[in-house]
Amino acid sequence: MGISIFLARKLSIASSGGKTSPAVRVAVTAVALSTLVMLCAIAVVTGFKHEITEKVSGFNSHMTVSVDVSASPDSGDNLVTLTPSLQKLFDEAPYISDYALQASAPAILKTPSDFKGVYLKSLTGLDLKNFISTSLVSGNIPEYSGKDVSDSIVISSKAADQLGLKPGSKLEMYFITDQIRARQVTVAGVFNSHFDAYDDAYAYASLPFIQDIGGVSPSKGTSIAISTQNLSDVEENAYDLRHRFNDALASGLVFKPYTVTTARDSGASYFQWLSLLDMNVVVVLALMSVVACVTIVSGMLILMVDKIRFIALMRALGASRQVISRVFILLASKITLHGVVIGNILALLLIYVQQRTHFIPLDAESYYIDFVPMSISWQSVMILDAGVITLIWLVLLIPSRFAGKVAPGRTLASE
Repeated sequence: MGISIFLARKLSIASSGGKTSPAVRVAVTAVALSTLVMLCAIAVVTGFKHEITEKVSGFNSHMTVSVDVSASPDSGDNLVTLTPSLQKLFDEAPYISDYALQASAPAILKTPSDFKGVYLKSLTGLDLKNFISTSLVSGNIPEYSGKDVSDSIVISSKAADQLGLKPGSKLEMYFITDQIRARQVTVAGVFNSHFDAYDDAYAYASLPFIQDIGGVSPSKGTSIAISTQNLSDVEENAYDLRHRFNDALASGLVFKPYTVTTARDSGASYFQWLSLLDMNVVVVLALMSVVACVTIVSGMLILMVDKIRFIALMRALGASRQVISRVFILLASKITLHGVVIGNILALLLIYVQQRTHFIPLDAESYYIDFVPMSISWQSVMILDAGVITLIWLVLLIPSRFAGKVAPGRTLASE
């Protein structure tokens, strides 16, 4: 192997005229473009998954605990009470990073000229507050604190456009509970997540405001929003939390059956859509790998023809077929490495610029986001590079055998 490495290092990939062969340039370009496309495909899918997952979990929370009405249909009480026993249960679960009581109620926003039905939710929980804050386009998020019943609400830009509202606008809000109740509220902020299905349905207010409308005590709500340390483990965490509830119910620490739903349950259609993107990436990786392999094999064959006299001379001097084959495998690997490095530089530069400037836009109505999200890890880059280099190296084993079959006497005689 040592003599092969020595010859490959000394042997130039340039043609006899001193210029790089067009076939070599094409091979380097093809590998670079293939690497660029593959890295960008992985970055786009990873970015989409991250952004959509953040939006779905932002609206729904990682896990939601509510009373299991199906287990006790005759109780008539579907409210959750955040008792000390429940708080202790949540505090003992190592994966729970935050939890908050939530309340929600259907409502009608009424202006002098129009009206709109929404689902009013309490703006509680750190994750929900941060998510709405990052989606805010005008106004501000009210500082809901204590037990004060604030009349400020946060609505979506879609609702604001439909009703002609802006921060500071006042309107009537109607609730249908045991009787029709009306409250005058003020728009404090307007948000836009580009998730029309959620933006069209939700508005946010303080927890005491909704509790006051429903006539319930400050310790009661419709659900408990739970944030976990890692959303990727949410199914396992939900399974564990259900067991904790069952044990607590059996031991008498809690007196109601509870159900646990996850963000993946609430946004199942979105996660199914994201799973389809994986197949698209597989197709892109396969096609680009074929392009890179075919081009590099073609370049290698042309390089062998260009170095035919060198091959004949080495064979005449006693070099074995295996030595000659290894030399051209190493030369082709050098071309591959050049292409991979160039592709990496271009891809990482494009990803960085897109992350900073969002210069590649998207139709938010179709893709739930107004720019192409890109995100990639160094681990993904290294795995892809290693896979591309290994695949091309394996493919080169077949054409490299032709280099050792050159007849030195006939070739040198023709010269």
